[in-house]
Amino acid sequence: MSSEEILINVTPQETRVAVLASGVAHELVVERTANRGIVGNICVGKVARVLPGMQSAFVDIGLERAAFLHVADIFEHRRFAAAQSGEGGNGAGNAGGGTARPIEKLLAEGQPLLVQVVKDPIGTKGARLSTQISIAGRLLVYLPQESHIGISQRIEDEAGRLLLREKLKELMPPDEKGGFILRTLAEGASDEELRVDIEYLRRLWRDIRERAAGASAPALLHQDLSLAQRVLRDMVSGDTARVIVDSRENHQLLAAFARTYMPQVLPKLEHYTGERPLFDLYNVESEIEKALRSRVDLKSGGYLIVDQTEALTTVDVNTGGFVGQRNFDDTIFKTNLEAAQAIARQLRLRNLGGIIVIDFIDMDNQGHRSAVLEEFQRALARDRTRMTVSGFTQLGLVEMTRKRTRESLAHVLCEPCPTCGGRGEVKTARTICYEILREILREHRAFHAKEYRVLAAPPVADLLLEDESASLALLSDFIERPVSVQVESGYTQEQYDIVLL
Repeated sequence: MSSEEILINVTPQETRVAVLASGVAHELVVERTANRGIVGNICVGKVARVLPGMQSAFVDIGLERAAFLHVADIFEHRRFAAAQSGEGGNGAGNAGGGTARPIEKLLAEGQPLLVQVVKDPIGTKGARLSTQISIAGRLLVYLPQESHIGISQRIEDEAGRLLLREKLKELMPPDEKGGFILRTLAEGASDEELRVDIEYLRRLWRDIRERAAGASAPALLHQDLSLAQRVLRDMVSGDTARVIVDSRENHQLLAAFARTYMPQVLPKLEHYTGERPLFDLYNVESEIEKALRSRVDLKSGGYLIVDQTEALTTVDVNTGGFVGQRNFDDTIFKTNLEAAQAIARQLRLRNLGGIIVIDFIDMDNQGHRSAVLEEFQRALARDRTRMTVSGFTQLGLVEMTRKRTRESLAHVLCEPCPTCGGRGEVKTARTICYEILREILREHRAFHAKEYRVLAAPPVADLLLEDESASLALLSDFIERPVSVQVESGYTQEQYDIVLL
């Protein structure tokens, strides 16, 4: 019996989704109405700037920041480069495929352009665009500019792949000029399910083209499905036992969506009407709180420290206590095995992407190292996001990458601390005292005021008036000006002002 459940919590402000395996949250997705993700959106954009040196362009699609388009993501360039590659064999034409058509020959400033968002804006980076349009259905991805049939790499059976390809060719309408990619879910799909998906995608593309014909750039032509609908399309599988929604209106909308496009999901859809909040009932709220902390406790007594920075994420594994030399190797091995599973879960739960470096506890036994790496890769196999994992380095670290698809959970729910500015620590009150004394001297040399008044947070002001009162008096004598201190309870510890009177 399947043990995976999907919970959907809906409010007017946000939709939250939790994927539970054996009753424990393994994945969390939050979409806020105010800043809904835009991956999959199709727009008519306007070329704002062409950068020949970077072979890229900035395109205005109506967002706060211009979106980024690289020449490699321009469909005409890719098609031309592929043709050049075919003509050139192993000669210069093939080697120069990427530069065969420079971006300045393809785009001009002010030019309208049909584009699709392939990556959400993250941090200070704008959205990433492509001119190669793809529209995802439940079983198929439609490529209106292509003409070939592709198959998901997760469908490994060669005979099954050939059968699927032939089946799709037979079902495609004679006038179809576009191409399709068969998604993993298509493996066990009936002819009727595939036919419904083909017609849905073709109808959607016709609507998009009609809207594009009368639109002036920048304009949104097609928005991807809501998070709740995408859950039904992308996350529900044969392993899913139930999809529980706590909103009557959204349950009805999802039921109608499922009835039209995926009737087999309909029996799994449930409306939760209990008094207790859905996420409280399944302990998801406490899991969210834990996922925002740097420390993750393990059942064995060990723990992880997860440190997320702009450049990379590090995960440090610790035993938590020394248990004696005789059993120490076994304790380390067991802790590392447990940590391997916990880290894989935390990567999904926190949606950590980019470069990830894991420092398992040092193991001298090569067999133990191999077993921990195998366990880690087995745990990662449940993750839908693309990853690459290297073995242990000479320093005993495991390096990996996980594709960034959206902001991490911490970036969605949190912001840098206004007091420390994201450093994770603040200067001591004494450090600030000495800064203030230096600043008064600097100000006196520049302005020669009659008197100086220091406005500072209570801990800093107290220190200046007590422990450092001699230093303050010494400075006052040296500059021959009175210095007074005023407590400002609203100031943070590092905040101060020097008023010249």
